Amino acid sequence: MLVNSKEESLKESISLYQFLSSKDYDISKIAVELNEKIVSKKDYETTILQDSDSLEIVHFVGGG
Repeated sequence: MLVNSKEESLKESISLYQFLSSKDYDISKIAVELNEKIVSKKDYETTILQDSDSLEIVHFVGGG
C-alpha cells in the first residue's frame, strides 16, 4: 500500500480507522483520500484497506 507516496505493507486486513489509530493520527485534524476519493470520517471504521490501495493523509494546520 502507498501512504503519502511511501510504500507500507499490510500484514492483514484492517479498517482505515484502525490503521490511522495505530499510526497515532488525530482523526479530528486530518482528511483522507483513498484511491483518489475522499473518505468521509463516518466511513473510517467500515472502510477496509487492501495492500494495493493508495492513501493520502492531509493534516489541517491552524494559522492566522
